[in-house]
Amino acid sequence: MAVLAADTPAKVEQVQIDLLRRMLPWRKLALVGEMNRAVRTMALAGLRQRYPHDAPAMIRRRLADLVLGPELAARAYGPLPEAG
Repeated sequence: MAVLAADTPAKVEQVQIDLLRRMLPWRKLALVGEMNRAVRTMALAGLRQRYPHDAPAMIRRRLADLVLGPELAARAYGPLPEAG
C-alpha cells in the first residue's frame, strides 16, 4: 500500500485508515464539513492579512477567486475590481 503521509509512521497510518473504514458515513461527511469550514476560515484569514484595507465584501469576492477560480468567479460575481 502507498504511503499517504510521509511524516506519519506506518502503524499509525494503518490505525487511521482502519478507523476511517469503520466510521459511519454520516460521521465521515461531518468531518469533511468541519475540514471545509476550517480551510475556508484559514483562507479568509490569509486574505484579510494580505488585503487588510479591503471591505468584507471584497474579501469574500477574493475568496470566490480561490474557490471557483478567477474565470468562474468572474462569470458568477463579475470581474474583480482593480486595486486602486
